[in-house]
Amino acid sequence: MINEQIRDKEIRLIGENGEQLGIMSARDAMKMAQEAELDLVKIAPTAKPPVCKIVDYGKYKYEQLRREKEAKKKQKVTEVKEIRLSPNIDDNDLNTKANQARKFITKGDKVKVSLRFRGREMAHMSASKQILDDFYEKLSDVAVVDKPAKMEGRSMIMFLSEKR
Repeated sequence: MINEQIRDKEIRLIGENGEQLGIMSARDAMKMAQEAELDLVKIAPTAKPPVCKIVDYGKYKYEQLRREKEAKKKQKVTEVKEIRLSPNIDDNDLNTKANQARKFITKGDKVKVSLRFRGREMAHMSASKQILDDFYEKLSDVAVVDKPAKMEGRSMIMFLSEKR
């Protein structure tokens, strides 16, 4: 809120150089801002009394946008990549999938390893947990298990993430 939009009776005022000017009425603060040819901007509306600052509003908005962009740059978005295996996968295929998962993990992404069962493969689920364990064993130097293997519908799912 700026200038006439501020309807509070009392506000805590901060000057243009950052010095505390104390608690006063919004009308007096508005006069001080007009004398300095600047705007009165409410910067902390939840405080008791609300905190307002005498500042150039355009410059204030620009600084705020720049700070938000800077904070956004420093964020790291982790994606969840999926690797699909089948119960009758061969060793070389498992190695290829493990190498692909290694690339994802070293890049900082999480990996969802899913072992999909189709048809009669559901009857031999006991041996298939061993496939996921072997897969993790190949990646144990760079990865750690986030969520251990468990059944969800027709597939067994395990999550891996980067070792800290």
